[in-house]
Amino acid sequence: MKASTGIGIGAAFVFLLLAVIMEGGNPAGFINIPAFLIVIGGTFGVMTASTDIATIKKMPKSLIFAIKGGGESFDTRGAATNMVALAEKARRDGLLALEDDIRSVEDEFTRKGLQLVVDGVESDLVVAILQSEMDGTAARHTKMIKLWQQAGGFAPTLGIIGTVMSLVHVLENLSSPAGLGHSIAGAFLATLYGVGSANIIYLPVANRLKELSGNEMAFRNLLIEGILSIQAGDNPRMLAEKLDTFLPPNERGGEDAANAKAGGASMPKAA
Repeated sequence: MKASTGIGIGAAFVFLLLAVIMEGGNPAGFINIPAFLIVIGGTFGVMTASTDIATIKKMPKSLIFAIKGGGESFDTRGAATNMVALAEKARRDGLLALEDDIRSVEDEFTRKGLQLVVDGVESDLVVAILQSEMDGTAARHTKMIKLWQQAGGFAPTLGIIGTVMSLVHVLENLSSPAGLGHSIAGAFLATLYGVGSANIIYLPVANRLKELSGNEMAFRNLLIEGILSIQAGDNPRMLAEKLDTFLPPNERGGEDAANAKAGGASMPKAA
């Protein structure tokens, strides 16, 4: 399920609310605007202080990307099949015959790699260019992942700061013991907001973005392997076997796929 992050975060909030209700509590009692401003506003402030504004502006987009799971849209099986088809055509008609196919390729990374091959660029330089492209993408991903991880560290600390501030206010009003219980309970809501937001939102989003980034890098590595094999004129059948190693067992062809779908694992043949 692509939206597993959104479903998981929603489920966590639902279970927490159910637990409060089952304990006889009132969910409305957990609403505290000052504590919310301290934790959420404070976290946003220190995150802004930790990086540049341009990166902060990308956070909503990265949050939506993590919740929707857009990085799972990579069709690794389809990409492997297309690479094998291109290898067959290149081996039969030559690399220049791929010109028309390149124009119809939607993925910019694949199109760039194939164009370099058709233009006669040496394989070492093709790898260097494509690897630089991947490194730049990975660096941007890492920067955003680190920001969400930092938010997961800042929020609990700001929650404690909010609780201490509230407790200082409580101690200033010891002359009114009737309201002490309510005031102390409200003071601890800041800690709850900080720990809760870190462990339910910030850190899961960071982990999800890290996973999606890894998926994209694996997909790009498959494409590079296919592009280099096309350039080298490798046997399409051997290329198919090579690219199968990048795929999970249930997406591979032949015996591995049959065993995976049956719930088993391929066993080595007896000598």
